[in-house]
Amino acid sequence: MMEDEFSAFEHRGWERVAKPYHAYFGALTSQSHAALLDALNVRRGVRFLDVASGPGYLAAAAAQRSADVVGVDFADSMVDQARRIYPSLTFRIGSAEDLPFTDDGFDAVGISFGMLHFSHPEKALEEAFRVLQPGGKVGFTVWAAPEKAVGFSIVLKAIEAHGRMDVQLPPGPPFFRFSDWAECERVLQAAGFCEPRVQEIAQTLHAPSPDALFDMLMRGGVRVSAILNAQTPEALAAIAKAVHDGAARYGSDEGGGEVCIPMPCVLASATKP
Repeated sequence: MMEDEFSAFEHRGWERVAKPYHAYFGALTSQSHAALLDALNVRRGVRFLDVASGPGYLAAAAAQRSADVVGVDFADSMVDQARRIYPSLTFRIGSAEDLPFTDDGFDAVGISFGMLHFSHPEKALEEAFRVLQPGGKVGFTVWAAPEKAVGFSIVLKAIEAHGRMDVQLPPGPPFFRFSDWAECERVLQAAGFCEPRVQEIAQTLHAPSPDALFDMLMRGGVRVSAILNAQTPEALAAIAKAVHDGAARYGSDEGGGEVCIPMPCVLASATKP
């Protein structure tokens, strides 16, 4: 499948940040994996496909349940890292919007925080539908809206106050599109799935210091990182200070500089008739 401008932008970004993503986001995004796998009824013998598998966390969690697991990601560096971390599992290079698998080959498809990075998330769900057998389940997680996923709120408000949001990025789907539960249900049903279920899953960012939130989004992601990197040096310094101050309000009761910031996600799942 030919990449459009947004897909190419995301692809280049994830090729660069495989190691930082593992360091900054791994412990956070993994907190919702049990709920996602429960929603998909992943257990012994289930044929499970982890789409946009990144460093392989969801695939590994499914393998711990004795599922028959395959992971797929479009970034070579992510696939290489997943193979290094989980050498006993199978990971392949491929696009979520053009999966390299035959029809009806899986019992469950999981997409952990991938939907917001697809140029055409509807196509990704159509592909998930195609590779699932009848009665199979699909599920995805995305960030809750910024007022709930507080780390994003802190950073975005800092950019609005001290920098600018109107930076030149390739046009793509809204970052928080699927924070809307009704939109999750709509897109799942449009892809042919039935019985959609949506829920919120609690997650907490445990960071060693208030500075870690800024570093995390500056170095461990793609779209917000691009916005931050487009700021002037003076604006970026002011943004970093505002993020530090905002994160510091979530200091741990145990002290020592650690912060505990709410970062819940939305979990949506459905069934192929």
